[in-house]
Amino acid sequence: MSINAEDLRSVAENSNAWPFEEARKIVARLKKRPKDEVIFETGYGPSGLPHIGTFGEVARTTMVRHAFRVLTDDKVKTRLIAFSDDMDGLRKVPDNVPNKELLEQDLGKPLTKVRDPFGTHPSFGEHNNARLRAFLDHFGFDYEFASSTDYYKSGRFDGALMKMLEHFDKVMAIMLPSLREERAATYSPFLPIDPRTGVVLQVPIVGHDAARGTITYEDPETQERFTVPVTGGRCKLQWKPDWAMRWVALGIDYEMAGKDLIDSVKLSGEICKALGGMPPEGFNYELFLDEKGQKISKSKGNGLTIDEWLRYASPESLSLFMYREPKAAKRLYFDVIPRNVDDYYQFLDGYQRQEDPKQRLGNPVWHIHSGQPPKPDMPLSFQMLLTLVSSSNAENAETLWGFIGRYRPGVTPQTHPKLNDLVGYAIHYFRDFVLPHKKFREPSEGERAALIDLRDALSQLPADATAEAIQDVVYEIGRREPFLDHKKKAKDGKPGVSLDWFNMLYQVLLGQEKGPRFGSFVGAFGVQNTVDMIDGALARSA
Repeated sequence: MSINAEDLRSVAENSNAWPFEEARKIVARLKKRPKDEVIFETGYGPSGLPHIGTFGEVARTTMVRHAFRVLTDDKVKTRLIAFSDDMDGLRKVPDNVPNKELLEQDLGKPLTKVRDPFGTHPSFGEHNNARLRAFLDHFGFDYEFASSTDYYKSGRFDGALMKMLEHFDKVMAIMLPSLREERAATYSPFLPIDPRTGVVLQVPIVGHDAARGTITYEDPETQERFTVPVTGGRCKLQWKPDWAMRWVALGIDYEMAGKDLIDSVKLSGEICKALGGMPPEGFNYELFLDEKGQKISKSKGNGLTIDEWLRYASPESLSLFMYREPKAAKRLYFDVIPRNVDDYYQFLDGYQRQEDPKQRLGNPVWHIHSGQPPKPDMPLSFQMLLTLVSSSNAENAETLWGFIGRYRPGVTPQTHPKLNDLVGYAIHYFRDFVLPHKKFREPSEGERAALIDLRDALSQLPADATAEAIQDVVYEIGRREPFLDHKKKAKDGKPGVSLDWFNMLYQVLLGQEKGPRFGSFVGAFGVQNTVDMIDGALARSA
């Protein structure tokens, strides 16, 4: 089903998908302040290795950018700047890096002057910038990378820095009420770079001269006074004034930020207005939490890294995770991966069946693929693959493909490369997360009797029995106490079967809590293999 640009825009103007809601803010902004180019920005603090939250900002901002292009028929030029605050001073040593002693010696220096503990780049900041760019390039994002160090030293920020100096008192009036008394007594929006040590100095400013473009500070060790220009990389700004200055200098129209920065966004917005600028549009997304419910931190290294997700799942599944409910707090840990992998393919399947353009524009895959979702071609779910690996203890892809070929004749790694990728992900995930926690429980006497009956019933089926025929048998054997669900009725009017029956099968036979549809699993694993597996479980508990 195709739709012309005019009709697409009409649907988009009324879509409640959050990227369109955000994009409509930018359209309204242009009506107030017309311009030929709209600039989106994402920020990255390279004090630690890039994590998925960093990627999330770029992915979500890209979705808003595409939605804006649809709303404006792509008649307004857009750019996305991925900005690295790599001139910030290193405040503490991250937990997840080697050679920590190097970083200890460089505390306080700009990140692009801190030695790289990995030994691969001229500085720690440049190492982390490279990691971020490699990942964004891997995803094919359309962005421009910008380095704070480069922009300060090259003079690109000089005009905005002079403006900040001219409005020094206004900026102080905005910032001081937000600070504790002790901090307010020594606060300055400008941080000089010590020419002797290279450290970013947190010192009081004893004088400022807008006409000369200088500040004067007192050396905390020698009490000697120094006067330095605010331009050319000799100073940098505290981060809230820095954020505002950047919005003004680069003409930023849209930038989202985490919920923990709500107050910072407001303060930077006030400073932006004081400098004569208009704060960008945006929204505050909820934070990602680790398995303990704690906020993910770059320096702590908790939660998932970018590389870890890609070891276990496809890039598209990560994009789906980012699309979903950006204003709701979500656990970002290994156990969320299988659901997002399978949900992505379900959304992809659903997209092809959706005739209503409004439904299509509300489907996550439309936003993940910038309006051009590929055709679905995934004959097995990730959950099914994980269960096959678990049941067979498959240590290699060839074993797993043997089951797949029997279940889906004609499907090979060559005909289905995406499935081949999924096979690799499933083996990695099983080895790292399923196998170490695999725990078989013993069946009760009633469950043991049901398993014997299931084994006998499966033994009567032909080897090529369909998944549906197998599922019917599984249902029939489970239609007994304590597995009856009297609130449900089967198609034949008989009592339904509760999930407890199926959960018992996975817990006793496979040592896992849940799994895919059991009839489909048996169809792929093989009837005789399943009978042998039941025999093994009965022998374990004899």
